[in-house]
Amino acid sequence: MALIPYFLPKTVLFKLDPEVAHDLTIAALARFQNTPLACLWAEQRVQDPVTLAGITFPNRVGMAAGLDKNGRVIDGLGAMGFGFVEVGTVTPKGQPGNPKPRMFRLPEANALINRLGFNNEGLDSFLANVKRASFRRNGGILGLNIGKNAATPIESAVDDYLIGLDGVFPHADYVTVNISSPNTQNLRALQSDEALDALLGRLQERRQQLIARHGRTVPMFVKIAPDLDETQVGVIAATLQKNGIDGVIATNTTVSREAVQGLPHALETGGLSGAPVLEASNQVIRQLRAALGPRYPIIGVGGVMSAADARAKRDAGADLVQIYTGLIYEGPGLVKDCAEALRHG
Repeated sequence: MALIPYFLPKTVLFKLDPEVAHDLTIAALARFQNTPLACLWAEQRVQDPVTLAGITFPNRVGMAAGLDKNGRVIDGLGAMGFGFVEVGTVTPKGQPGNPKPRMFRLPEANALINRLGFNNEGLDSFLANVKRASFRRNGGILGLNIGKNAATPIESAVDDYLIGLDGVFPHADYVTVNISSPNTQNLRALQSDEALDALLGRLQERRQQLIARHGRTVPMFVKIAPDLDETQVGVIAATLQKNGIDGVIATNTTVSREAVQGLPHALETGGLSGAPVLEASNQVIRQLRAALGPRYPIIGVGGVMSAADARAKRDAGADLVQIYTGLIYEGPGLVKDCAEALRHG
């Protein structure tokens, strides 16, 4: 159990600008991970092994991509008891992201809005951080999430994804192709039928080359948006299967504001995460499960703020769950609570 009750640092952090609080937290985790002071936030990992897409996950609860875009605190996050940690999104070249302010809390709704825009230091810096981390060597599963640079035309997006796949493949337990952030112009257009088919076809071709080169298989997942209707979900499901993609992560943040109307910051541009996206995400998961059948791997993410929410994801059809905004509002204890809840069905 963490030595410091989460409400103490949360009280301080929530008085700060959200991005300042985020940066301070990352800096602290980076400074004290793999030191005795990690006991301040460490939680014992629940043992509930499950095999999915050829990977044995120590438990069913993961850290979603986006919190640690540069892979700086993989070990610090792993100490919170996650069975798997996903970092990124990384782009080939470093980029500053969108202008500040670009992150907003909606505490009345247990939610966040962000329009960060894939701000990261680029692939070389990312890989250097990944190589230093000991999380994988200690039995954790590491997912590396790739995207495209904002300056890259959408017609050339596949080139950025191929660069990303080449770079992360030797160091990942799985790779996530992020085509669903609302904060990179036109990115979600890659979810359409022909564009998705073309992108995944090229990525699968390259992956087969990398498997032969490195002598190891690395599963590839695709992360999709919640703002899809049943027909769109069906098209995506068919395209994933056609191209031999190993699994799907559902979902990213939403551009809908229906659940937060009238709240401060509700009209800010960006992706809404946290409690308000739970049902929209679960609806997409249910539709995916119906379209993909009982054995296709689905990782559910979006609105997991409690053990009950994690179970709701599982009931909707998710095999594993990820958290992000829930960690910010509830702290590391949420990881153990969710893992225990899923271990017991």
